[in-house]
Amino acid sequence: MTIDQFPVELPGTQARTLMWANPWDVESAALTQLRNIASLPWVAGVRVMPDVHLGKGATVGSVVAMRGAVAPAAVGVDIGCGMTAIPTGVAVDRLPDDLHAMRLAFEAAIPVGYAGHNGSASPITNKRSPLTAKAQRLFSRFDRLHPDVADREGKALAQCGTLGSGNHFCEVVADENGQVWLMLHSGSRNIGKELAERHIAAAKFLEHNQALPDRDLAVFLRGTPESNAYLHDLFWAQDYAALNRAVMLVLMQRVFDTFVPGATYGTAVSCHHNYVSQETYDGETLVVTRKGAISAQYGELGLIPGSMGTGSYVVRGLGNETGYCSASHGAGRRMSRSEAKRTFTVEDLAEQTSGVECRKDQGIVDEIPGAYKDLGAVIAAQTDGPSPLVEVVHRLTTLLCVKG
Repeated sequence: MTIDQFPVELPGTQARTLMWANPWDVESAALTQLRNIASLPWVAGVRVMPDVHLGKGATVGSVVAMRGAVAPAAVGVDIGCGMTAIPTGVAVDRLPDDLHAMRLAFEAAIPVGYAGHNGSASPITNKRSPLTAKAQRLFSRFDRLHPDVADREGKALAQCGTLGSGNHFCEVVADENGQVWLMLHSGSRNIGKELAERHIAAAKFLEHNQALPDRDLAVFLRGTPESNAYLHDLFWAQDYAALNRAVMLVLMQRVFDTFVPGATYGTAVSCHHNYVSQETYDGETLVVTRKGAISAQYGELGLIPGSMGTGSYVVRGLGNETGYCSASHGAGRRMSRSEAKRTFTVEDLAEQTSGVECRKDQGIVDEIPGAYKDLGAVIAAQTDGPSPLVEVVHRLTTLLCVKG
């Protein structure tokens, strides 16, 4: 199977499933997940991105269009997870020769892992910040979320503007013209996970979900109280994720400005890649869930990151309706975290991230570039061939990477 044949149709599916990936290169468990998703009676079609890999219930790197229903597992538990990048107007030769101090400053300003902000460290506590008003409007709706998260408001407020862990990152990168960009990847933190898990658990007990091939694919039917409650919380979490990234971007800019004064920031590019949207294809309005995929409407800018050390891409959507106007959200894992830890060493990590200012310790071996698919091949699968999804605008080279 070659790029000039993409998309290919996955055989043995009830709803049409088109892949911008070679099925022979996709793990069998992920193909089973795709067939399970496509067998749901509400599914109109499934589109599979080249970074596809096994997920919980639904595959990461899948776009699912449904009629009259929504499957929370086809969104994922990190609701609204996504990317933001902004050009600084600074030439790469203006950066310090040694970026170690800059990385430590980013890590001091932006909490990682389970941590949150204390006191006045976050911009949303500054009354003069426009982010404060946004945060106030968002949290004024907190008491209308799922009752089981009523005691999480303080934690959610503290975690707004924090990185988390796993594949989330803050980076300093440079484009092919030698301009420096700031880039980050994070989502709705613990509050998004708490909301998603409660609604997924509730969906499993609904009568119409009892005969599903995988109960993790339980759906809510449009117009029901359960569906309305899920969508209410989901849209809140998507807004929270966007605010989280906006706060982190301000914090990154503050740090960057102390090391390289005079930045003239351009327009930020931002996109969700775990979310729900209502879209129309072939005259039919559908509920579209993207789990590990970005929107690629015509002319729309998006971000496709690689692993730490391999760079990223700014892309422009081509509005390919065959692909539900979507594109991949990254390189995609080729092995699990546990397998990566068994396979690679700290020495391997140092070698594969040579030239990048980042942690090089056992705690992030699972994020080693070798655990991910080849980013160049992933990009080629959706820019070449007879049915491209995006075009490349910028190739970004990683200079500094902060991991949780």
